[in-house]
Amino acid sequence: MSVVILGGNECMERRYKDLCQSYNCRAKVFTKPSGGLKNKLGNPDLMIFFTSTMSHKMLHGAMSEVKNSDTIIEHCHSSSLSALRGILEKHASN
Repeated sequence: MSVVILGGNECMERRYKDLCQSYNCRAKVFTKPSGGLKNKLGNPDLMIFFTSTMSHKMLHGAMSEVKNSDTIIEHCHSSSLSALRGILEKHASN
């Protein structure tokens, strides 16, 4: 399963990827807005928005990219590892 995480804390980026890997998921993490985001997202199975730590512009840009695809979208206000673990347990089988 491929996962894209938008938002979150920059210092937690490696931990987000490691946790996703433990659930047999490939993860891309974008903690801050960068140019050309639409070319980097691809077609993930699951997209997670950590809404408390991301800009509205980044949120709207990503939503417009995946609105006509089969991507599962999860919004989470907290950007903690336990919040990510809960989302992965819900959508990714171990």
